[in-house]
This record gives sequence, C-alpha cells and structure tokens, in this order.
Amino acid sequence: MSKTAHSLISEWLQARLTESQWLWMEDQLRAIQTSNSDKALFVALGMAPRKLGKADLRLTANDLNQANTLSAGWCPSDWSIDGAARVLTLLILADKNPDGFKAKLSSLCQTADVSEAAIYYRALDLFPKPEQFDELVGEGLRTNMRAVFEAIAHNNPYPVKHFDDHRWNHMVLKALFIDSTLHPIQGLDKRANSELAQILCDYAHERWAANRSVTPELWRCVGPCANTNMLSDLERASQSNDHNEHCGAMLALSQCSLPEAAPLLALYPKTAASISSGELTWSTLFNNI
Repeated sequence: MSKTAHSLISEWLQARLTESQWLWMEDQLRAIQTSNSDKALFVALGMAPRKLGKADLRLTANDLNQANTLSAGWCPSDWSIDGAARVLTLLILADKNPDGFKAKLSSLCQTADVSEAAIYYRALDLFPKPEQFDELVGEGLRTNMRAVFEAIAHNNPYPVKHFDDHRWNHMVLKALFIDSTLHPIQGLDKRANSELAQILCDYAHERWAANRSVTPELWRCVGPCANTNMLSDLERASQSNDHNEHCGAMLALSQCSLPEAAPLLALYPKTAASISSGELTWSTLFNNI
C-alpha cells in the first residue's frame, strides 16, 4: 500500500511520542472524524503544543527522502512535533470535509498565531486541490510577518508549482525588500524570466542611487535572462570591491548566453576559472553570505 502524507506524518509522530502522547493524538483524530462540531478540531490544534511538546521533529535523511518522493519538493526538515500534529489534524479534516476545507483553513489562518500560520502555509501542497488556496496564499504574501512570508517562499514547493509569473516575481522582489534570502526558494533557476530580470535590475539601480548594497543573490535571477542593457549592470557588479557581489555577478555572467558576456568573464580569469572548475557555485557563494 502506497504511503500518503497522512500515513507518513503518523509514522514520524508515533516514533517520537510516548505511548500516552500518541494515544491522545489518536483520540483527537477520531473525535474530529466523528464530531459534527468544531470543538474537537480546536482542541486538537490548540492543545498540541502542551500535550505533545514543541521539540524539533528531527527527521532522518530517509524520512526526508520519503517526503520528497511522496510530494516533490516537500521539505519538512524544520518541522516541529506540534506542527506536524497540526498538519496531520488538518489532513484528517480535509478528508472528512473536502468541500468545506478551503473556508475552514482560511478561517484558521486568520486567527492563528505566527507559528500556527507558518505551518499551515508550509503544508499547503499536501492538502487536496492545492490550487484552490490562491487567495489564501496572496494574503500570506502580503503579511508583514516575515515568518509567515518565508513559510510560503522558503523550502516550499507550492510557489514553483502553482504561481504564475506575476505572483512569482512579486514574491522574489518582496523577499529582497524585507532582507530575506532567495536561495531557499525552490525553483529559483527554473522560474527565471525576463520580466523578473528587469524588475531586479531596476531594484539594483534604486539601491545604488541610495548608496546601498545589492545582495549577490539578485544576479542569479538576472544572468539567464539578461539583455544587452542588463550586461552593464552585471559588469558594474563584477567590478565591486565586495567579493561576494563580484562573485555573484560573475556567476550570472557565466549563465548569460549573450556573446558579450564572455569578454567580461575573461577580465577576471581567477574567478572565471573557479566557476569553470565548480569551486565557485551559487551554493558555495551562499555559504559565505
């Protein structure tokens, strides 16, 4: 029998909870399945931290591989025990009442504290018909709570699977505005597009005009889609005294298909050689930022 998100999370929790804790969890799930009111749901969600604790779930490499196999991009590496219990509770609710689940989840997100809202958003791709949560995700992206925004943007397969370019570009730009990082965004290279490249170059111009720095990550989204005008921005960044900014621009130039990019790379043979050898990549650069 193939595993489901329900069965996988159940396995993780049962292996990490005491017998009495797991029995409490099972009791709550049965109550939700049989109850005609929301009382059992609110008890399960509200009491999970007190009854089960807030410790990290501490998933093994095999656990994480199973998660990704079940749902591509699912990365619960930073989930907590109470968070996993809440997601399991909602999966049970979704199975019981698929037609009313969208409205119920929206209502829960409106009244949730930051940690609750974050785990709900992290799990969106696991729920039935995830595309139906478009409006809910929009609200999450507009929030001024960074943890909620990053629950959507970071290590979450929902954006790359379901966002159109407009919403994707808005998410990437907002991440920069709030000084969040870009590298945990799944599909960052896959979803590169010319409109986003132009938006980010305009953003870089604004930063430069205000004598403010530009994160090296920005250029990752520019290089593959750069036009001739954008090359001057990459050239300027490659000349930066900031080593990381220089490296980011050089990596972007290495991804640029324009013939004019090669001579700019050749101006810095040591950096270009590091890129060619694989010593300098976006991943190694992020470790230094």
